[in-house]
Amino acid sequence: MTSLGTAPPTARQWFLAWATVFLLVGIASYGFFSGLSYQFNWSTIFEYKHRHRLVQGWWVTLLVSVCALVLSTILGVIVMFGQRSAVLVVRCLSRFYVELIRGTPLIVQILFGYYVIFERLRLDDPFWAGVLIISAFSAAYLSEIFRAGIEAVPKSQIDSARAIGLSPVQTYLHVIFPQAIRQVLPAYAGQSASLIKDTSLLFVISVSEFTFNARKVNSDTYSPFETFLPLALGYLILTLPISWMARRLEAKMAFEK
Repeated sequence: MTSLGTAPPTARQWFLAWATVFLLVGIASYGFFSGLSYQFNWSTIFEYKHRHRLVQGWWVTLLVSVCALVLSTILGVIVMFGQRSAVLVVRCLSRFYVELIRGTPLIVQILFGYYVIFERLRLDDPFWAGVLIISAFSAAYLSEIFRAGIEAVPKSQIDSARAIGLSPVQTYLHVIFPQAIRQVLPAYAGQSASLIKDTSLLFVISVSEFTFNARKVNSDTYSPFETFLPLALGYLILTLPISWMARRLEAKMAFEK
């Protein structure tokens, strides 16, 4: 999106702008790291067992994130409809769920969920317990994002859909959802990125995800910077495509002004 009266940037302008950004970041990084009394030793990290552990943890984080994102989206839609239900008990129960999840720390939910709820249900697999807990946590935020998107659709359009004989399902499919999706995409992308980073807390229940394995490598090598810089890069590799795809979809679905 460009300002009024300005032409969109050319490919050359985009290249120069991003090159300037990376140059400034590189200069700032060099300035900070050059002043450290720290000797980098990347050879320990590139040993097979350490490299393999980091790569394996990255794939586990990717799998947890994908599963949790799908489940949290489905649960978020269900909770959103629950908050808009005509049944008062369902509406109150959905609201209580959202406030409870948003008002308590995730790490407490992970510990309570795994050692109390899932222990009682005999679900002793840390991986799937982690997926379900992260999904339940993210769903509370997604339900609010979805609700805000739906409520942003003008009531006059809903009334018009009813006037021409559309059923409630048809109204949602053809009138509400197309506009709401465009509204919620930026917030949805942000919550998806947060979900990926939140998986790092699953180390408390011994899920062998990226952060858990990075901590193991660091304890073996005593190389914190060499371990956690690749950790940060690995999370960027997971989160940046989400932001890029959301922007592309947002631009594709944008209405002509």
